[in-house]
Amino acid sequence: MGNTDTTALGGINLDIYPGESLVIAGSNGSGKTIFMRILAGLLEPSGGEILFRGERLKKAARALRASVGLVFQDADAQLIGETIREDVAFGPKNLGFSKAECIEKVEYALKAMGLADKGDYLSRRLSGGEKRRLAVAGVLAMGCDTVMMDEPFANLDWPGVVQVLEIIRELKKRGTVIILTHELEKVLALAGRLVILHKGLIRDDGAPDAVLDRLNGEYGVRDPRRSCLSAADCTWLD
Repeated sequence: MGNTDTTALGGINLDIYPGESLVIAGSNGSGKTIFMRILAGLLEPSGGEILFRGERLKKAARALRASVGLVFQDADAQLIGETIREDVAFGPKNLGFSKAECIEKVEYALKAMGLADKGDYLSRRLSGGEKRRLAVAGVLAMGCDTVMMDEPFANLDWPGVVQVLEIIRELKKRGTVIILTHELEKVLALAGRLVILHKGLIRDDGAPDAVLDRLNGEYGVRDPRRSCLSAADCTWLD
């Protein structure tokens, strides 16, 4: 995938299953963000084929948009509405839901993300962790059952990281979660599967502890188990 001068991704062969909690780890420049955009249908690969529920991506584009939601590294880039409630309502309104359906979906999403009592707050005045919570609420309001988060801990302090981890833990109960990060020590305990991406190639894929046992230092991914007993202990949650 890429042009003839620079290949951002190549030889990617990956199946993602419903209900999975998948962490894709790689250093900066490994291709994680481009990979996420391709999976979400925002970028078209120059070669290869992507299937969504057995159908080619172009044919399944509408179903993909309704099922897969993105939370970008810069949460501010996703803020559209002036208030929290207006922001969450933007997605379902544009999907053509009725007024009553929009109200129902917005209230459900606000409650799910712990924002039910803040609907009239100005979205721009939220903390970093709250903005990511708002971005996820917008995804849930559209009915998405898969959430992809790109570097979800970027520029967050300890409370913000904990907020995001609580979101991820809740999302695991609701559907499929895909986390793209280089900060494994914060989230690995919530992963059912770990993929290592390096220089646009998938270098390993499997159970977190097994992948870390095989980890090559050249990939730019640090084994977080140096400070915890196993992958299941690698989290900033209590």
